[in-house]
Amino acid sequence: MVKSDGIDQRIGARIRIEREGRGWSLSDLAERASVSRAMIFKVERAESSPTATLLGKLSGAFGLSMSTLMARAEMQQGRLLRKADQPLWVDPQTGYVRRHVSPRSDLPLDLVRIELPAGREVPMPASAYAFMRQLIWILDGELIFIEGQTRHDMKEGDCLELGPPSDCVFKNESDRSCVYAVAVLSNS
Repeated sequence: MVKSDGIDQRIGARIRIEREGRGWSLSDLAERASVSRAMIFKVERAESSPTATLLGKLSGAFGLSMSTLMARAEMQQGRLLRKADQPLWVDPQTGYVRRHVSPRSDLPLDLVRIELPAGREVPMPASAYAFMRQLIWILDGELIFIEGQTRHDMKEGDCLELGPPSDCVFKNESDRSCVYAVAVLSNS
């Protein structure tokens, strides 16, 4: 059901390309993202699967949305992206499943489908949201979205526009999976 098809290798290679393209050393990226140099080294070599939190920190350090970083790692150009070809990524820490739904294009919009297992949470740093606007639409289940000091209790059909960038947490306090869509509009 969930496939990875070498996604860890592609993510690692993309992170290395982004880092080297900026002329940054591993230490430079580690400092900018507030993560260990050793972890970046392992991720770039696909010796360790990155967590959603780590990808959020790295994408923020690059000045990219996590969605843009993942799209650059995952996809070919094209107007049609069939379900069977939509890249899946599973967070090794939480079991969170991310499906990139929209085709890679020059549009400033990405659509992503997330399945967050029961009882799990995924924190994201504000830096992961600094370069975009987002909507979260609950397709099935319940999601607690905490942005800064504000808690949003969301149920199926609810849609939330994220406010100014702040540290946040996606949290599923229910006893079943939550499925939600994220529409990401780049500011650039």
